[in-house]
Amino acid sequence: MASQKPGEWVQSLIARFDAQLPVKKGQHTTQSIQNVEQNKECLINVSNYKFSLVINGLTKILQSISNTRLNGPEVERNFFESQLIILDTLEQVLNSQPKDTSRLDEAMYVKLLLPEICKCLNWSTETTPLALQLKTLASKVLYALSQNNFTAVFHRISARLTTLSTCSEDQSDLSDLDLIQHINVDMIRLIKLLNEISSKFKTLKQKSVIYTLAHNLEKAIWNWMDNYPHEFNNLHQKPDSELQDYCDKMFELFNSFTENSKKKATVWPLQMMLLVLCPVNISYMIDYKLIFLQEISKSQKFSA
Repeated sequence: MASQKPGEWVQSLIARFDAQLPVKKGQHTTQSIQNVEQNKECLINVSNYKFSLVINGLTKILQSISNTRLNGPEVERNFFESQLIILDTLEQVLNSQPKDTSRLDEAMYVKLLLPEICKCLNWSTETTPLALQLKTLASKVLYALSQNNFTAVFHRISARLTTLSTCSEDQSDLSDLDLIQHINVDMIRLIKLLNEISSKFKTLKQKSVIYTLAHNLEKAIWNWMDNYPHEFNNLHQKPDSELQDYCDKMFELFNSFTENSKKKATVWPLQMMLLVLCPVNISYMIDYKLIFLQEISKSQKFSA
């Protein structure tokens, strides 16, 4: 081991980590769990110096495992437990990402890793209780990934919006839009996201796309408020004109789209959040916003 070059040593460490996963070794014993944890800690520490090698190695393991045929409950359990171990390691590695990672390396590993994370996010939670854990952890990995690599993730969302503008309803793949609710957004990123969606909104004709966007944008705003509460507090002390402009525009776009729809209540949660981001005196509200609030009020009375 001492005679190995650093890159070769990292590859050996990754291979050992891979070999000890439940999907390869079978159900874990106390000793094998300790071995995996030791290897995990080593990989996390080594990633401070060989970040790209570690990320690419873990991504390749994830890719390999995703092709496993789930023949029987034991294989299925080992499959999910292995993915959970890898995702947990990835999250910790990404959270300790060195700031000097090259843009070329970033683009490469994001391109490889994102599809695998999307697969994990798309698992149905009805299949097994472990699927819910997998989705939760995949969301954390995506959040960590987007923290330092927001542009790469944003470009994937943007590209999907462009593609959806030319797709028919039955050809629409909306999975990339779900990235919106999991990524790390501060106020600057939120403005960028709102700008991108508003600029392409009128080219999106499918109702499923609009409703998916509404759901994911609402989640993104909540995440921003949870993770950057100081920005939200500052916003109400000193409103941001750019954010308010985009919120107004988004509110109007969704309002126009659902004006004569029976499903207009589907976008109400998002519209409420957009109003929250525009702290203005109600006397200055535009008519359609007042009508919206009146509709909300009426629906609450009927449901009471």
